Amino acid sequence: MTCRLPIPLTAHILVVRSLPGLGDLLCAVPALRSLRSAYPFAKITWLGLPGTEWFSQRFNHLIDHWLPFPGFPGIPEGWQSPQKTVEFLGQIQCQHYDLVLQLHGNGSSINSFLALLGARQQAGFYLPGQFCPDPRYFLPYPQQGSEADRLLRLTEFLGLPEQRPELEFPLSEDEYEAGLQLLKSHDLSSGQYICLHPGANSADRRWSIDGFTQVAQSLANQGYRIVLTGTYAERGLTAQICAAVGAVSLDLAGCTALGELAVLLQQAALLICNDTGISHLGAALKVPSVVVFSNSEVERWAPSNSASGKGLEQGRHRIVDSRQTGAATAWAVLAQARSLLNAQSQLLPEVCYAR
Repeated sequence: MTCRLPIPLTAHILVVRSLPGLGDLLCAVPALRSLRSAYPFAKITWLGLPGTEWFSQRFNHLIDHWLPFPGFPGIPEGWQSPQKTVEFLGQIQCQHYDLVLQLHGNGSSINSFLALLGARQQAGFYLPGQFCPDPRYFLPYPQQGSEADRLLRLTEFLGLPEQRPELEFPLSEDEYEAGLQLLKSHDLSSGQYICLHPGANSADRRWSIDGFTQVAQSLANQGYRIVLTGTYAERGLTAQICAAVGAVSLDLAGCTALGELAVLLQQAALLICNDTGISHLGAALKVPSVVVFSNSEVERWAPSNSASGKGLEQGRHRIVDSRQTGAATAWAVLAQARSLLNAQSQLLPEVCYAR
C-alpha cells in the first residue's frame, strides 16, 4: 500500500497522545514504528503530558523531540491555564508542522485543539457525526480490537507500512546492570520468584488485597519467592500482602526505577497484576502474566497473545475477569498461574537439549 499523506520524507511531524499511563504510551509504539518506517528522515515530535518525557528518551529511535501538552478545555489531563494554552498555540503555529497525527483517541475532545495547531496536514480519528478536521485523512474511531490494533488501523488507513501489534521496551546496558544488581542484592534467582503488582491508578481497577494475598500464599507454598512491586504510594497495599505471606516475600514497591523494574520482571517466572500499565510492560518484555480485570474493557486493554507458536507462546498472557469469576477469582488466577508455570517447566528440557 502506498502512503497517502502529501508530506515530504523529511517532514516535521507532531504526534499528539497526551495520556498519562504507562500502558497508554506503550500501546502507541507499534503505530510509531509504522510512522518511522514510512518516514525514516522525518523529525518526529511527541506532544505528551508533563512527566512523560521518559517515553521519548527511551524510544529515541522512534521520537526525536518531546513537547509538553499545555492542556485544552474538555481534556482533563494537563490543563494549566488559558494563557499557557494560547501561548503554546502561538509557538506551535510558527513551527509550520507538515503533519499533526492524532493518536489521542476518538477525537471528540482533542480534534478542535488539533485544528488550532496550524499544521499543513492533519490526520487521526473522529467520531461519525462529530467534528472531522479532514475526511481524507481521518478514520472513524474503531470500536473493536486492542488499543494497539486500533492505532494500527489508522496507520494502515493512511497507507503507512504494516506493523505487528507487539510492544517493545528497550533497556540500556546501565539499566540492565542495575537490574541484575538489584536481583543479586536481594538474593533473587531468575525464574524462582513471582512478581505481584496489586496496585492500579484507579481504585475500581484494583482486585482485592485478600485475593492477591490468597494467591501469594498458595504460590509461596509451591516454593516461589513472592516479590511485591508498585509505586511508593502503593506501599500500603504491598505491605499488607507481605505481612500475610511472611519471610518468603519481598516488598520492592517504591524501590525500583522503571528500568530496574523491567529487568526484575524479565527475570521473573510470572507476573500477576491488575489491568494497569505493568501488564503492558510485561507484554513488551514477553513475561508470562495473569492479568485481573475488574472494571475496564478486556478486548481493548488485554495484552496481546502471540498469534503463532506452541505451548507457552500461544497464551503467554492470561486474563481473569473478576466481574465474571466473582468469589472464585482467586481460584481462577491460581489455575492460570499454575498452567503458565507448568508450561515453562515443560520447556526446560528443550532448552537443555538445545545447548
